[in-house]
Parts: sequence; C-alpha cells; structure tokens
Amino acid sequence: MSEPIIVFEDFSFRYKSQTSETLHHIDLVINRGEKILILGPSGSGKSTIGNCINGLIPFSYEGEITGSCTVAGIRTTEANIFTLSKHVGTVQQDSDAQFIGLSVGEDIAFSLENEAAPRPVMLEKVDTAARTVGMAAFLGEVPYDLSGGQKQKVALAGVLHNDEEILLFDEPLAALDPAMGMTSVDLIDRIHREHDKTVIIIEHRLEDVLYRHVDRIILISEGTIALDTTPDELLRQDILKEQGIREPLYISALKNAGVTFGPEDHLSDLETLDISRYRDRLVEHFKANEPTLSEVRVSDETILAVEDVSFRYGAEDVLKNISFQIRKGERICVIGKNGAGKSTLAKLLCGIIKPRTGTIAFRGENCAKYSIRDLGRMIGYVMQNPNQMLVKDMIRDEVRLAMELNGYSEEEMEKNAETVLKMCDLYEMRNWPVGVLSYGQKKRVTIASILSLRPEILIVDEPTAGQDYRHYTEIMRFLENLNREYGIAILFITHDMHLAIEYTDRAMVFTDGELIADDYVFRVLSNPDIIERASLKQTSLVSLAAQAGLDPEHFIHAFIEEERRHRDDAG
Repeated sequence: MSEPIIVFEDFSFRYKSQTSETLHHIDLVINRGEKILILGPSGSGKSTIGNCINGLIPFSYEGEITGSCTVAGIRTTEANIFTLSKHVGTVQQDSDAQFIGLSVGEDIAFSLENEAAPRPVMLEKVDTAARTVGMAAFLGEVPYDLSGGQKQKVALAGVLHNDEEILLFDEPLAALDPAMGMTSVDLIDRIHREHDKTVIIIEHRLEDVLYRHVDRIILISEGTIALDTTPDELLRQDILKEQGIREPLYISALKNAGVTFGPEDHLSDLETLDISRYRDRLVEHFKANEPTLSEVRVSDETILAVEDVSFRYGAEDVLKNISFQIRKGERICVIGKNGAGKSTLAKLLCGIIKPRTGTIAFRGENCAKYSIRDLGRMIGYVMQNPNQMLVKDMIRDEVRLAMELNGYSEEEMEKNAETVLKMCDLYEMRNWPVGVLSYGQKKRVTIASILSLRPEILIVDEPTAGQDYRHYTEIMRFLENLNREYGIAILFITHDMHLAIEYTDRAMVFTDGELIADDYVFRVLSNPDIIERASLKQTSLVSLAAQAGLDPEHFIHAFIEEERRHRDDAG
C-alpha cells in the first residue's frame, strides 16, 4: 500500500508583496518512493510548490496560507526550516547560490559541521557522498571553478548526509550542456533507485527529463493543478502547447504526420515506442513535404571576419586558430559542451578580451581599434547569467540604461523601451524592482536592454536557460522579426538543440577550443561523428527517422521547414 509523504490539502498561498494568490486550492498527494516531475511555464507556481515543500514558505518567503501542507508527517507551518531540512534536501537551479565552502570538500561537509559531527565521521560521510555523485577526485577544487554539471553534483552531495527521504531538484537542467544534462538525469535516476528516495523534479524541459522514467507528471497552470497523470497519458493529449510547454520533438513530428495515439503506445520512451503501425503514414507525409537542399538565402555582405584567432587563459589554449565569417542577416547557433570555448568566443567578438593571435574585423576594420563601448553599438552581447549584467533597481531604468549611455533622446528612449518591453512580455512589470524577478524574467530584461540599441550583430548566450517554452517562443519570435526586418545577424550560443533546429540555419560546433563543424543545422545534427565529438545529445528526430527507415538529414530538414511554415501561418 502506498504511503503518503507529502500532502497538500486545499492549500492556497499569497506572497506578502502581492495582492492575489500564487497557489489556489492545491490538493496533491505524493507517495514515498515516487519520482515526480512538476511541470509548468514560468510564473505558473511550480517553484512556489517546491518552496512550500522545503519550508522556504513560510519561513523565508512570508505570505498568507490557507489549507495545509504536510511533509513526512510534519505540518510545515508548525515546523521550521532546520526541522524540514532533515527530511527534504534541495538542489537549487543556481548552484553558485548554494555554495558555502572554499573547496568542494568543505562545501559537502557544511551540514555536518553545523551538527558538530566528529571529524572521522565527517570525512567518511564526505567521501561517501562525493563518490556517490562522482566527485571524489575534486574534493580540493574551488566550487566556482567547476562546470555547471559538476557544480550540481557538489550541491547534491551536500544534501545526502542526513539521509533525507525527499530530494527536490529545482530546474536541474537549466545551465547544463546536452551531454551533461543526460548525465544529470541519469544520476538523479540512480539516486532514486539505489537509495530509495522520493524525488521531485521541477522543470519545463520535458523531453530531457523523460530521458529516464518518471512515475507521474503534475502540470501546474496559473497556480492550480491542470493535470496529474502519467507521462504517456500527458503526451497523448494536446494540452502541452496550450500551457506553453514544448512537446518532445518526435511527438511533434508524428502529430505533424497526422498520427493519433492509442492507450497501448508508450510515448514517453521513443526506444520502446512501436512505430510500425505509423511508419507508412510517416513516410508518406515525409515524401509529400521533402524539401530540396537549396542554399539558405542570406546576404553576400560580410559583416564580421574572424581569421586564425587563438586565445589562452594562462598556459591553456581555449580557442585554437578559429576562422569564420558572419554575413548580414544570418542566424547561427554556436554549440558544444561546457568549456568548449563558446563563451570565450563571444567575449572576443565583443572586445571584452583580445585575441592572442589572429584578427577580428567588423566591416573590414580591425576591431582592435574600437573600444568596448564602440563595439557594443555594433555587436550586442546578452550574457548567460543575467545577474552579471543587471545594474539598475527598476526594470524600466535597466532597459533605458544602454540608451542613456549612448546619448539617445528622451523620446527615442521611451519609444524603444516600450517596444522591447512589450515584445519581451515585460511591459506590465516595467515599474517592478529587478530584485523580485525570477531568473528567466531577469534574462528577458537583459535581452530587452541590449536590443534597444539595434546592433548589427546580436550574440545571445543561452537564451533558453530559465525560460519556459511560451516566453522562449515570444523572445525568439521577436529576435526572428528583428533578423528579418532589420537584417540583424544573430549568434545563439546554446546547449538547446531544439532552438538550433527551430530558429537557426547554420551551426558552428566547438570542442576543446576547435571549430570542428560549420554547416547547415540539419547536416550537423544528423552527423553522429560530430554529435559524439562535441558531447551533444542526438536529437530524437534522428532516432525516429532511423526507426522509419528515412534519411535523418533529409527528415530533420523537412521537420524544420514544416515547423517554420506553422510558425509563419500562426503569425
């Protein structure tokens, strides 16, 4: 018989600073040992539910509660964070914000030190936790110097000591490259199975989480539970797009072909999905929509030329003899695993750092002659971490700042600020303080600020990190319109293969500081050698094409063109 470990009964919550409730009459039971995905768009209330479970609500975030939330038999309003932390271990989206120690070992030991654990016991537990997450060789390293995936492992190790029954992961995939995301999902699954944990994952990247089995999906919409069901049942329905959640690519491809699913289909796992009944329909649809491999129409006008550029930190080369050109109006994704050199390239193009060898020329002029401010008017750079860009206290002031520094008139600032705020879905929040925004909302503020200058080249570092599909789509359509109407060339530095497929024509792939591929997106993402060398995740479209006996390159190209037609038809 199932034993409830988390129970919400007619639970509602309103933050102290808000006039309306964030959660409305939540009734939810999570049983001991279950693996649950809490899914929903930004602002739906899914992270608020997580904060109720781990005690941040009401002890760190004050507000009005009605109904009850019980965790491991404890009513949360009658406990405290310390008591609840004995039962709930939390791994936050921003791992940096969770670090305390100066080394990996110190950070893993932090909770043990708080309990005054004897040193021999502490050392043994730290070693055990580090080995469990695969970080035993990094105990002397500085946490902030680690990759995103390694940081997440350290944060997980730090909450394993007290044998918490519940592990809560808040957006665990937000900052990870595709291969590391798969590793993270594998690790969470292994901890769940081998250590008999109740696991709760809060995410909106559905296909990536479903890389490993989950028992139930709780879909949150506008502070209510829209659906509580199995993954297979969720994927049979059409509710995901309505709720601003991206469907797995293979599901979209099958639906595009007119496939309807039956109760016998195990949709959450493509490897076990029997598509034999749908193969003929899929092949017929592909042949009717097979595109010609025509050249992508872009201008012949070269804006930026990079020739034999190298860069090193200390004695280590992080970019090695890189050469490429960017033409007016191109849409390019720059992809590769963490540490491949992608963000270093962006800093070089913006003049934040200078090449050790080689040249970067903007419209034929060596960029070495320009200041960072001058280059900023030509090449806009939206950094991955929005907290590193935000300066002003209020959203409206932040969006106006770049224009103020570049001498725009008051009329121009007002007009441009209103336009980008509306397009980035921030206008209603224009007078909000920046400090109350979510990670994803902060990201949109930084994008709006840079776009207000209308640069000729825009570099966007991880635009989908922290963004749900609805907000991501709104921003990407805005960027797409800028690209079309003003001929702005856009480079997306991304781990998101979906973004590459949907919104770019050309892919530049980096690994270990080298540019190993520069070609059409559909060719790059269907090439298994490139995927393996760059530690990318093979798109599910490749697997689906293989099962249907279709050429993966042509199949991905057909899917891209069909999705773009749908987008254009939708306006």
